[in-house]
Amino acid sequence: MAIQKLSIIIPAYNEGRTIHLILDKVKSVELLNNISKELIIVNDCSTDDTEQAIETYIAENPDMSIQYFKHAHNQGKGAAIHTGIQKATGEYLIIQDADLEYDPEEYNDLLKPVIKGFADVVFGSRFMGGNPHRVLFFWHTIGNKFLTMLTNMYSNLNLTDMETCYKLFDTKMIQSINLEESRFGFEPEVTVKISRIPNVRIYEVGISYYGRTYAEGKKIGWKDGFRAIYCILKYGLFKAK
Repeated sequence: MAIQKLSIIIPAYNEGRTIHLILDKVKSVELLNNISKELIIVNDCSTDDTEQAIETYIAENPDMSIQYFKHAHNQGKGAAIHTGIQKATGEYLIIQDADLEYDPEEYNDLLKPVIKGFADVVFGSRFMGGNPHRVLFFWHTIGNKFLTMLTNMYSNLNLTDMETCYKLFDTKMIQSINLEESRFGFEPEVTVKISRIPNVRIYEVGISYYGRTYAEGKKIGWKDGFRAIYCILKYGLFKAK
């Protein structure tokens, strides 16, 4: 199908220091086939100056299509993504973290399988391809691979990076799914549920990764890993809807 507009969902929590940098990167990207960009920023009740930074950016960039939403109380990254999905109007949507770990220049790499008519969903894998990857936490990598393998077992997929931020979806397809997980359980839930859509075509492409340390603002921890296992079993083994 021809894509006229890509919705870019940006969940934000306490990213006031860097959010203007990622917005600049998104702004500078020129999408294939002159696809337009719709930015949907969801502030998950940040306690820093994230809201001020966003409002200042919107005021200084009136030429950009930006929708801004704020949660009345902190609900979690997954909940912020749910809000963005509901508000998206592009034919396809992609999730973009508000930090600087992922490079918007690679949107076109994810779009290519869709534009060529092969894919409905595209995952950006940090573990394939020859793009640069920051060398960080060993146990995070082991945990990621374990969670991906467990998800693959119950979804019958062969993904290499289920936990990736970069997921490109057919908007109507993802809007048709009942998503429940409000925090980091979003990743396994959406992967398992999207895999059950009849005749869905899921692709993976290699992406770069400029990971952060905890001192630099990384938020995911070991408790999120256990929640991910619970979600994989809930939506995979027990097939919760």
